[in-house]
Amino acid sequence: MRRRDLLLLAAALALLATACSRLSFVKPNAQRKGMDRVAPEYSFKETEASKRRTEARRRVSAANQQLQAGNLDAAATEAKVALKADPSLPETHTTMAFIASRQGQAELAGSHYAEAAKLGPSGATYNNYGAWLCGNARAAESLRWFDNAVTDPNYGDRAGALANAGTCAAIAGQHDRVERDLRAALQLDPANAVALGAMAEHQFRQGSYFEARAFSERRLSAAPATPAALELASRIEEKLGDSTAAARYVRRLRTEFPQAGNALPGESSTP
Repeated sequence: MRRRDLLLLAAALALLATACSRLSFVKPNAQRKGMDRVAPEYSFKETEASKRRTEARRRVSAANQQLQAGNLDAAATEAKVALKADPSLPETHTTMAFIASRQGQAELAGSHYAEAAKLGPSGATYNNYGAWLCGNARAAESLRWFDNAVTDPNYGDRAGALANAGTCAAIAGQHDRVERDLRAALQLDPANAVALGAMAEHQFRQGSYFEARAFSERRLSAAPATPAALELASRIEEKLGDSTAAARYVRRLRTEFPQAGNALPGESSTP
């Protein structure tokens, strides 16, 4: 599993921003049978801070819409306005981090992911920052952030955090926890593509080629193929002595991803 595959999860999470929820209060009519019941009247006045936060959330939403439309510059403009309106909003920093990543500003992206985790501690912000750390040569450091994400009872993608943890544990050389985390991820989500791909690679490195084949086939069934997934599948088949199957995966690689190069089993390709 290549780091770029890992960061897909981080890129996807960065697009989510919390919309501003508004509550409507309706004062009930308590007059019955000639009796007047007077309910207390409440006056709700929006403060300057709440106005700024509302504006920031509106701008973050606009930035994410521009991102989905492929307008990176417009998204950056909206996000900067949101940051100026309310620099304490975690969603703004998450969006700024994603934009910075798309612009090739890795360090700036990392600082925003870290700030989002500080201002809005949650499974999502922890997972995002962990993914950034792992993708920027700090895999060992990333593991505690994934662990924190998993402990958030309100986080809806614990499987994703566990899959990232297992993948990054392999990169960090902490092999004792690779299979543990990946199997935990698959127990929660049997079709998790990140975990399946990482398990296929882990079993391949261990020399367990039949197990690697099983996980590789599940990975290719669970989500669209990637160059890395097809190349690994071809290498597995080559180790198992099935040159026909290996060649079939190479043909898929050349056909579906011509930019990846003309890799053969034992050769290198662009990840």
